Amino acid sequence: MADSELQLVEQRIRSFPDFPTPGVVFRDISPVLKDPASFRAAIGLLARHLKATHGGRIDYIAGECPVAASRALPPLRAPRAELEIQKDALEPGQRVVVVDDLLATGGTMNAACELLGRLQAEVLECVSLVELTSLKGREKLAPVPFFSLLQYE
Repeated sequence: MADSELQLVEQRIRSFPDFPTPGVVFRDISPVLKDPASFRAAIGLLARHLKATHGGRIDYIAGECPVAASRALPPLRAPRAELEIQKDALEPGQRVVVVDDLLATGGTMNAACELLGRLQAEVLECVSLVELTSLKGREKLAPVPFFSLLQYE
């Protein structure tokens, strides 16, 4: 079941070579978000990973992408190339997973981890639908564990 769900999600990812600049391949997840079956599959795969890895120890899932919106959570917003969260969104020690649609350089997820750390939250893991491995974003997140459904060079 998981393999067929992963294939369904992967089939919906569109690739645009040489965008926005020559040599870059843009990975578009919007077809996954538009298709109820592939969106459910992506959410299900991520949910099963989190349950297997963390059981019932997660208090919140934080992110600004539609994947995170599948559960009640404190939203992270990037209105001006920065992330914001309400000061009282979390209690110190609450356990949080950071979700984003794509991990490239790791800048956004790292900023989210730092922001949550200022609120004294415990970041259990960062997860994404897509990881661009050549940009080594997961290294920027260390020591926070990272998981992605799909990896592309």
